[in-house]
Order: sequence, then C-alpha cells, then structure tokens
Amino acid sequence: MLKIRVIPVLFLMNGLIVRSEGFAKFQIIGNPIDELERYSHWLADELVYVDITREGGHDIRREDHRVKSAGDDILAILRQIARSCFMPLTFGGRINSLEQVDAFIRNGADKVLINTAAHRNPALVTEVAETHGSQAMVAGIDVKRIDGAPVVHIDQGRTAVADGLADYARRLESLGAGEILVNSIDRDGAAEGYDLAALRIVAEAVSIPVVACGGVGGFGDFCEAVDEAGASAVAAGNVFHFTEHSYKRAKRTMRNRGLAVRYPYPS
Repeated sequence: MLKIRVIPVLFLMNGLIVRSEGFAKFQIIGNPIDELERYSHWLADELVYVDITREGGHDIRREDHRVKSAGDDILAILRQIARSCFMPLTFGGRINSLEQVDAFIRNGADKVLINTAAHRNPALVTEVAETHGSQAMVAGIDVKRIDGAPVVHIDQGRTAVADGLADYARRLESLGAGEILVNSIDRDGAAEGYDLAALRIVAEAVSIPVVACGGVGGFGDFCEAVDEAGASAVAAGNVFHFTEHSYKRAKRTMRNRGLAVRYPYPS
C-alpha cells in the first residue's frame, strides 16, 4: 500500500517565506534556508516551495523587518535549498517555459509545480512530462467558490477559468500531469479545514494522485482529506509554521486514525 504523504508547503515572496491568507495578505515568516532545517529535522516526506512574488526581485529589503533574504535570484535560492534538502523537492511559481523547468530540475528540484501556464500553454505540461517524466510534472489547481460553486482560477487567484473543475482536472491528466495539487483560495490561511467537496470532485475525476492544500486548522483536517475526499497526499503551510512539533503530531494523528503514513519516529 502506498503511504499517504504529508507535505509542508513554503510560499516565497521576494526571497522570503511568507504566511498567505486568501492569496491576498502576507506575513513574513523567515528565511527559506532557515525554515528548511526544521523540516529536515522532522524527516518530512516531501517539501514544496512556491514562488508567489508578484513584483520586484527576490532580495527586496524592507525597513519593517530584519529577516535577510536568501538571495537575489530564484535559481540561487533553489541551489541553496537543494544543498540542504534531503527529501523530494517540488519547486513552482511563475513557470512559463520548458527552459525554466530544465533550469529548476538542473539546479536541484525533483518536480515542478505549474499552474497558470498549464492553462495558457497546455502543451507545456506535455513537454515537461515527456522530457522529465510525468512524476516530475505537478499541476496546480487553485479553486475559489463563486455563488457556491468551485471555480478554477489562475493568475494567483485573480482570473476565473470557464472550464468545470472535473473537466479541467481530467484535461491536466490527459496532458501528462503526474499529480494534481488542489489549493483553496477561500480557505487559504483561514484554518477552517480543506474544501473537501472540491477535493472530492478532482479525486473522482482523475486516476493520478491528488494533493490537498489550503485551510488546515487542525491535524484532523489531514484525515478528513483522505477519508472523505479521497486525497492521496495532504499539504499545508501555516499549521507547520506556528505549531511546535506539528509535523510529527500530524503524522501521529493520522496513524492513530488508521491511515497508512510513514512514521520514522520512536513511538
């Protein structure tokens, strides 16, 4: 039986790790290299970094914080992360070409996460799968509810897509995506739990792994994503930033609920 993966997600903005809320509010957490040490110590299954920089470079200094960025170039940041990362590493954000993907893989990423470009240039998904293998091609779907219905959004949540959620997920699979990460814009940073209904729509539409993201407030939310929505893996950001030993506690909660997770800790 395949183990259910528990995946910390780190959002990068201008070279710093930020806490995201609703894809619109951001709080600086720290340096991406410093944060990596915690997850290595926790023996995390995988790690995802997503560059959500909207303007400017990756080494912007601001007077209202004293945290130093990891570098002034996203590939330089990736190389620093890869040197200390001993778990599978996915890197995403602002990827628009196969050349960029090649550079990310060459500089230490095991997988790439592609979202907006998968809609605007569907052939890129196929190119990545054919060049690096479908296991390296993670397709992102950001979902926001409009009049109660889950609607796919791109452009960091600013643009709605006409395609239905199930059809959109099936097309990503047919193009060559090896897995799909579903993130809820409404629940991002809200600690209200995953959008289980949206997750279920995607999980029932495709045969590839579906990763749940967005909204975790407690460790039971991980269990619900698997038990009630059919997720193959669970991901989160904020709950791991602010809760001591949270990764191990999440794994323990899932194991105690009878879920098959890798648990490399003394009982």
